[in-house]
Amino acid sequence: MGFNRRGFLKAALGSGVVLAGVGAWLRPQDQGEPYSEYFSQLNRELKANGPMRPVMLVDLDRVDHNIDVVKASVRRSGKQLRLVEKSLPSPGLLDYIGQRAETGRLMSFHQPFLNHDAVQFPKADILLGKPLPVRSAELFYQLHKGPFDPSRQLQWLLDTPERLEQYRALAQGLGTRLRVNIELDVGLHRGGVADEAALEAMLKVIRAHPAQLEFAGFMGYDPFVGMGVPELLATPHTLLARVMAIYNARVDFLRVRYPDLWHPNLTLNTAGSPSYRLHEQENLSTEVSVGTAMLKPSHYDLPSLSEHVPAAFIATPVLKRTGAVNIPALDDKSRIFSWWDVNQRATFFIYGGNWMADFESPPGLKSNNLYGRSSNQEMVNGSEAVGLGLEDQVFLRPTQTESVLLQFGDLLAVRAGRIVEHWPVYN
Repeated sequence: MGFNRRGFLKAALGSGVVLAGVGAWLRPQDQGEPYSEYFSQLNRELKANGPMRPVMLVDLDRVDHNIDVVKASVRRSGKQLRLVEKSLPSPGLLDYIGQRAETGRLMSFHQPFLNHDAVQFPKADILLGKPLPVRSAELFYQLHKGPFDPSRQLQWLLDTPERLEQYRALAQGLGTRLRVNIELDVGLHRGGVADEAALEAMLKVIRAHPAQLEFAGFMGYDPFVGMGVPELLATPHTLLARVMAIYNARVDFLRVRYPDLWHPNLTLNTAGSPSYRLHEQENLSTEVSVGTAMLKPSHYDLPSLSEHVPAAFIATPVLKRTGAVNIPALDDKSRIFSWWDVNQRATFFIYGGNWMADFESPPGLKSNNLYGRSSNQEMVNGSEAVGLGLEDQVFLRPTQTESVLLQFGDLLAVRAGRIVEHWPVYN
């Protein structure tokens, strides 16, 4: 527990003055409610069959719904689907989604995970999602084993002529051929080829070294198209048009200036979870990448994902229940907080805490920032209406998936409120 001294001093000095100057009619309303039936069932299941520690739940019924929404979209667009491994970082989860979504295409972002993918999914088609230092690529080849054939099944994402030359030298040293996908800056401005001069420099190198390099396509990542930019600045359709104008220009440059590198089987990758639905409107790209949308954490509550449902929740037991909020050093003076705010009349210390997550159930719970956040036993306050007892579960919704899912050991897959699978995560 990290005690918040600055917040403590402000509260101690200011609370009496503030509360004396306002009427009781300004007091916060009771935000507390008991579990919904959905979370009540999960609470019963975890108390009966869970490990009584923080866990990450994945609701397969909800995942199925999200998969089917994605499948319908890619079917309408005529594109392929590539699953983003970092956002679904469990081989069991990836395999489950891949089978239902009918895709063997993965996007990988991390060399240890890439080596694991090559073993776990020997028939996969894998595209790197970011340019890795050449040493990472070298380590991949040193550690690679099994039937996965990188010369056919792996595309390295590269962003500059300088990095391309590093990879060419690596290929020469290894006596192999690398498939190269070129990262395009289509408006995100996080690197990638931004002009024809850089693109031409890279295509020249690829053309000049066919024994070491094979051009495999382009990747243009555009999550900002669906992230809810204020329409005063641009609508999603306007942003998509800008993205595709850039993408089309790069493809046209390739076709005209390097027709020998062009063929219809190139990978023209785009999108991301926030923007994949918008790409139903264009017919240039050949595939979209989706990961986080399958689980829909809270930062993805976007208009573009309105048909998706939350499918991942942290669950952690209540270890202690200590009554009204009680701040160290204030002691009895702490009663002013619970007098003022009904939502501070119940205090719970949970197993763990301080995650990138929002409280989900029971409604009305919140961390106590005056007391301080804790990754060991976090103080959580609510009203008596939440109805929590010892070893009841507090449910939180992660704000993202890619790092948060790695923090709890095995994922617990549930169906109809029952634990049906334990899936290890990447490490």
